[in-house]
Amino acid sequence: MDRITAANEVAFKIGFSGHGGHLRLEPLPPVDRSNSLKSLPDFILPPAFQPETPESVKKYLEERYLLPELDQDEFSAEKSGKLWDFDWFDKAKVHAEPSLPRYVVAPTWELPFRRSKNTTSAGIWHPTSVEVELAELLEGAQDSGTLPRVPGPAKDFVRGSLNNRPFRPGGLDGSQPTVRILPEGAQTGDWVHEIITGGVAQNVPPSFKKGLELGYLKEYPKDWKLTHGGASTVQSTPEQNLDGFSVQFDDLFRKAWEDDVTEELGTDGPELSVDPELSLPEVLQEESDDKSATSDAKSSALDEILLTDLGMEKRSQSGPSSNNKHRDAGAWAVAGGNVEIANRFHELVPEMALEFPFELDTFQKEAIYYLEQGESVFVAAHTSAGKTVVAEYAIALASKHCTRAVYTAPIKTISNQKYRDFCGKFDVGLLTGDVSLKPEASCLIMTTEILRSMLYRGADIIRDIEWVVFDEVHYVNDVERGVVWEEVIIMLPKHVNVVLLSATVPNTIEFADWIGRTKQKKIRVTGTSKRPVPLEHCLFYSGELYKVCEQELFVPQGWRGAKDAYKRKNASKAGGSSGANVGAAAPHGTTQNRQREFSNKGKAQKHSGPQATSNQTGTGGAQQNNWVSRRQESTLWLLLVNRLQKKSLLPVVIFCFSKNRCDKSADNMSGTDLTTNSEKSEIRVFCDKAFSRLKGSDRDLPQVVRVQNLLRRGIGVHHAGLLPIVKEVVEMLFCRGVIKVLFSTETFAMGVNAPARTVVFDTLRKFDGKEFRRLLPGEYIQMAGRAGRRGLDNIGTVIVMCRDEIPEESDLKQVIVGKPTRLESQFRLTYNMILHLLRVEELKVEDMLKRSFAEFHAQKNLPEKERLLMLKLAQRAKSIECIKGEPAIEEYLDMATEAEALRQHVSEAVMQSHTAQQFLLPGRVVVVRSQSADDNLLGVVLKSPSSTFKQYIVLVVTTDAVSSMQASSVSLNKQGNESGNFPQGYVLVPKGKRGMDEEYFTPINSRKGSGIVNIKLPYYGSASGVNYGVIGIEAKDFLSICNCKIKIDQVRLLEDPSDVAYSKTVQQLLEQKAAGSKFPPVLDAVKDLKLKEVVLVEKYRKYNSILQRMSENKCHGCMKLKEHTALQMEQRKHMEEVNALKFQMSDEALQQMPDFQGRIDVLKEIHCIDSDLVVQIKGRVACEMNSGEELICTECLFDNQLDDLEPEEAVALMSAFVFQQKNTSEPSLTPKLAHAKKRLYETAIRLGELQARLKVAVDPEEYAKENLKFGLVEVVYEWAKGTPFAEICELTDVPEGLIVRTIVRLDETCREFKNAASIMGNSALNKKMEAASNAIKRDIVFAASLYVTGM
Repeated sequence: MDRITAANEVAFKIGFSGHGGHLRLEPLPPVDRSNSLKSLPDFILPPAFQPETPESVKKYLEERYLLPELDQDEFSAEKSGKLWDFDWFDKAKVHAEPSLPRYVVAPTWELPFRRSKNTTSAGIWHPTSVEVELAELLEGAQDSGTLPRVPGPAKDFVRGSLNNRPFRPGGLDGSQPTVRILPEGAQTGDWVHEIITGGVAQNVPPSFKKGLELGYLKEYPKDWKLTHGGASTVQSTPEQNLDGFSVQFDDLFRKAWEDDVTEELGTDGPELSVDPELSLPEVLQEESDDKSATSDAKSSALDEILLTDLGMEKRSQSGPSSNNKHRDAGAWAVAGGNVEIANRFHELVPEMALEFPFELDTFQKEAIYYLEQGESVFVAAHTSAGKTVVAEYAIALASKHCTRAVYTAPIKTISNQKYRDFCGKFDVGLLTGDVSLKPEASCLIMTTEILRSMLYRGADIIRDIEWVVFDEVHYVNDVERGVVWEEVIIMLPKHVNVVLLSATVPNTIEFADWIGRTKQKKIRVTGTSKRPVPLEHCLFYSGELYKVCEQELFVPQGWRGAKDAYKRKNASKAGGSSGANVGAAAPHGTTQNRQREFSNKGKAQKHSGPQATSNQTGTGGAQQNNWVSRRQESTLWLLLVNRLQKKSLLPVVIFCFSKNRCDKSADNMSGTDLTTNSEKSEIRVFCDKAFSRLKGSDRDLPQVVRVQNLLRRGIGVHHAGLLPIVKEVVEMLFCRGVIKVLFSTETFAMGVNAPARTVVFDTLRKFDGKEFRRLLPGEYIQMAGRAGRRGLDNIGTVIVMCRDEIPEESDLKQVIVGKPTRLESQFRLTYNMILHLLRVEELKVEDMLKRSFAEFHAQKNLPEKERLLMLKLAQRAKSIECIKGEPAIEEYLDMATEAEALRQHVSEAVMQSHTAQQFLLPGRVVVVRSQSADDNLLGVVLKSPSSTFKQYIVLVVTTDAVSSMQASSVSLNKQGNESGNFPQGYVLVPKGKRGMDEEYFTPINSRKGSGIVNIKLPYYGSASGVNYGVIGIEAKDFLSICNCKIKIDQVRLLEDPSDVAYSKTVQQLLEQKAAGSKFPPVLDAVKDLKLKEVVLVEKYRKYNSILQRMSENKCHGCMKLKEHTALQMEQRKHMEEVNALKFQMSDEALQQMPDFQGRIDVLKEIHCIDSDLVVQIKGRVACEMNSGEELICTECLFDNQLDDLEPEEAVALMSAFVFQQKNTSEPSLTPKLAHAKKRLYETAIRLGELQARLKVAVDPEEYAKENLKFGLVEVVYEWAKGTPFAEICELTDVPEGLIVRTIVRLDETCREFKNAASIMGNSALNKKMEAASNAIKRDIVFAASLYVTGM
């Protein structure tokens, strides 16, 4: 800065200090102006340009013309899309990173019992090291593209960003290390020939502007000679010793060189003889040795370098091929059960990553051994069997290896509990939708949806992950969320190993085989079917326990005892009908009492929907809604609890399949107190400490007060309607053992690891959201597994409540000892999945579909289908030789096929018409379609349809011989009649008064029949040397109606079968044939049968036209027509089989391909993608939407439906995306919100109609109702305005727990909308979402979890 002169000659200057830009004053010495000499400069400035010297000129020329230089246009920052942070006070210097080495030295892992050779005297093992290609080490963390990806900013390290590309999923075809892209000239060897022949060398590398100018090279002759003995010499003159360079350089492209050498030696050169066991590098090495005397030092050094690279290249190329050979053999799932591992466990794993204070089970040792070997494992065992030990060891192993492990859980409750459990053992972080704690930790606990988002967004933390633990894998059967597990397993990179923990399921091998085949790695399957605590199952009826199952075996004696007690009790009741009347009247009175209780207790027991009326009584379906009186119910629970207390079977978990049922059952035990004074004190202190984090008004919520009163008496409730902090208090107190009786819904068995002494089922039926059904064996086993505490109880007790009846033995046996539910694929396509995959060209949606569990068996059979296809293609078809010239049978057959299709369509329509029905009367001659013969059949109608027989009875002339069975049946009928068993109305005719062909008996009144058919259809016979049959056919089986009729005797044909009558009828039928024709003339469909429909008339005329052309074809009437038709049909069948196999092997055969095509059309229609399937900005916004339906949220944003709303109104409207309960009270909305609600609903209807029009299986009304639920709009609006929680609970009948859950998820939706606004460039919406998020984040709704903060 210029000098500043102040008063009294005080000089200073002002400068900037540091990067913050602070001003700094620096005083300067005063200036002496009296002496003019001092004003001269103390030094002479250097010249503007340095003097040129030979060295400087040489350096300039090298930099300007000789050194390679990057193309600035090709590698500009604008093109690559990289943005650099710029320091405004000091220009940033971005240092170029050094290029990565091609090879590194890496240690090799050895089994512990084989380490003795490399172990020093001090007992320290020194691993051997090998030189490996760096690409192999980085293979697992490959980007989905062909170029490596620079790590993104630190803020996206954990969650990822839509700007990132996902990592390449393991197991995808071509997922080998990125192959160097070589120019075509390098691959074909053209560049080598140019150098050898003296042409211009290639001097400009790809993407470079300039390179090294080498000029023209001198042509060097070459001459090779190889012998069987392995010695090889290159004949060359001493002045041509540079030929070695050409040979060695050509080695880099040895395949093209060998082909070229073979061609030249085969034409001009000497005979080449190569030892097959001698590899090319060995040959070249011997050549180099032979020429060592004439080669200089530089040549030897170059040869050595090239040979080293060549050997390494060969070694790296041979690796994957052998690996592929290993992979093709055998199944991918390897069943465990190796006893030797358990026996020699401490020898195999001498230095464990984590020590356990107890002896490990066999399956645990086996799993840990495979983890030490770096293999993936699938552990299937019952609840409390110790599956978590395997997960903990994987986490410890990752910590030991300085990598990361991810523990995924299906629900947030398990994530919070695992965080608390692991905090004391490992470095743990927690990632959920609303919480992010220590994301830098070596073990991250998260929900499966979070991991899926990280994979799609290409989070850089994926590079560090070594293990992913999937807990509760059987959750893959969940209809709504099961697809998430399949997506994550498919998308995991190759370097990530998996640990799968599941309850016992029948098809663990099948599921593990799918994972192994998908990821192209072995999956070790281990586990145990043995329960750590055996279970006994009992029925509780009339105060007694009846054991029905023990040691996994059903005990029918116990069921019979309960059934006998049930019968005795019913028999002892006086007047069974009165008892039934009482039972029938019970529901009405009980409902009134229940409504009265709800009005008195406020919102503590608010519930609605089908859950309020579900599963309230015993196990029988007829008794489902038959509530016993409150007094009887209270007595029943007291009787059960007292019985359990006497037998020391507390604590007990009672599973009720309704939130309302849990609350009511707990309230019915109002006079029960199960805790001691010390336990009451512990409960009071714990509750005071837990609820102290709530502000005053929230501590006095009805639910909080009511639950505390229950807890003090040792009774607890647990269901989704409770506040999160209340649920956690109940869970923690139950784990402490102070809660003796816990009424819970099914979620307690899935989400809480808290076993009890006893488990009780209130009923064996549940409402699953659609219908009432019996519990599945897998559901029963999951809940029953909570009985029995390992190390405390010898036996766990499971009790089934029986109120009004005893369940059937077969039903009970199926539930208790039936096979668990198989793991089934719930994979389905979502728009979010499609858009994420379309963002990356290398990842196709078809690949995701192929690798789903649903397509597993089809993809597994592809090699067999490919082999079959090759066999089909190798078959040679017989050629058709036509004596009339060029074969025309194909054209003739096409016309015949088309004519048959037209005739069938017209015939079906005509025969159903009223006019045709008038013609189809008895005696009408018809032509009938043959079921077996090639030709059609001539027949006559014997009887029209009636009320007793709905078909036409027709006599047809057949060409087939009468079968022995049919002949025998006819003869038996005759023998029966001849034996004297004559029907009523028949008389015996004297022999002299009957004809030769007549029967011994004849009807008295043969012309007046009763309409009864006395023959068994089909009826076959032979008359006049012609076979005939009487059959029943539909109207559609008539080919045509002839224009003639014959006289028939209906009685002697159907009621009393006579050979004479049949013979006369057949003879008349044959006489109707026209001369030279098979059938009589038929009625015209238009003129006679009055066919008037325009489309059918057009088809009829087209049919006649095709018949005319067929008659003109040279094949018509040919003597070899039948033979050639059979050959042509055989060829067509062969081609159809080939095309069918090709289709089955193509992507079009995938089950969900039609749905995929429809969804692609939808995305194009709303401009999320363009015609080339490139994701547009609208699609990028849809990728951000995870908590709500993607299309509705995106359309809402792009229609600016939130712009005219205040933040409180916007967040209230957005609650419709995340609220899940269907039936709620109608909210009271402001006019502005009501208009916004209507507008959003119309958007959903429009999107539903669009999807239905484009062949996506969606009903518009159902689509809108399923994805938009406005039940909490008013509640959220008032909450965002600052209304206390107690007041907003009064606005709806939705339970408090669901309100909190909705608002918490709504905060995540606000973040997604905020990110979407940033993509759209809508700053106003961004600020609005920020304000909306801040408005709802307060008080009890966002109270910290007790598991996370600790108690």
